Amino acid sequence: MNKLGEFKHKHSLGQNFLKDKNVLAKIIDSVDVKEDDLIIEVGPGQGALTKFLKLFHANLRCFEVDTRVEKYLKQFIDDKTKVVYNDFLKVDIEEEIKDIEYNDLYVIANLPYYITTPIIEKMINCNLDVKAMVLMVQNEVADRLSAKVGSKDYGAITVFLNYYFDVEKLFFVGRKCFDPAPNVDSAVIKLSKKEKKYELNNEEFFFKLIQDSFRMKRKNIRNNLKGYDLEKVLTILESYGLDLTCRAESIPLSCFVDIANELSK
Repeated sequence: MNKLGEFKHKHSLGQNFLKDKNVLAKIIDSVDVKEDDLIIEVGPGQGALTKFLKLFHANLRCFEVDTRVEKYLKQFIDDKTKVVYNDFLKVDIEEEIKDIEYNDLYVIANLPYYITTPIIEKMINCNLDVKAMVLMVQNEVADRLSAKVGSKDYGAITVFLNYYFDVEKLFFVGRKCFDPAPNVDSAVIKLSKKEKKYELNNEEFFFKLIQDSFRMKRKNIRNNLKGYDLEKVLTILESYGLDLTCRAESIPLSCFVDIANELSK
């Protein structure tokens, strides 16, 4: 493989290639992928993570927007591995993997930070049953996605993700583990599909309620939800030991679910 120094990284593509083999090994150890499973890798770059993913001998689909790395990735292609040179956010994933017979689906990737949330949302919204996603993201984002109720990092995206997944921050990754080194530190998170999701009367209404509740984080629920039936909201909040003076960051997912179901009857 060519030396990293010979490759001109594109800042516009968020290209910071992971080079620390210990970190790569820890990512692999975080999932139990079988040979009849499918892994989707987003942004393989020069294939540092791809090389480790091949150790699973599973079906592997890599999506890469930069065709300049083809010379690095071609060594990995075989009857179970394919690289799709296209923008992951624009591809029809279902179409790309329709001919693959697999058991469980995993997404494992060192994500370009500027499109972390759109990529996660794409995987949620596509009609695929994802067992787990293991993602390298900006450390501050990892804190936000895995935040516990009552913490300053707990927000709308936290509640949204926790509706679908159990979210865990696995480990911290320093900036020196990359080439070139980014200006921020990173972390690896794991999103595991919930065994049983909460039952909602109306998902669209629930997501709007979440957005409105966190619209102004320093405002309390009485202010943020003044367009809703506050008497019904208060009844649910009181069952959790809360009231209308609390902020959204104090409200657990289950309470938001109960409020949404009560208001959307």
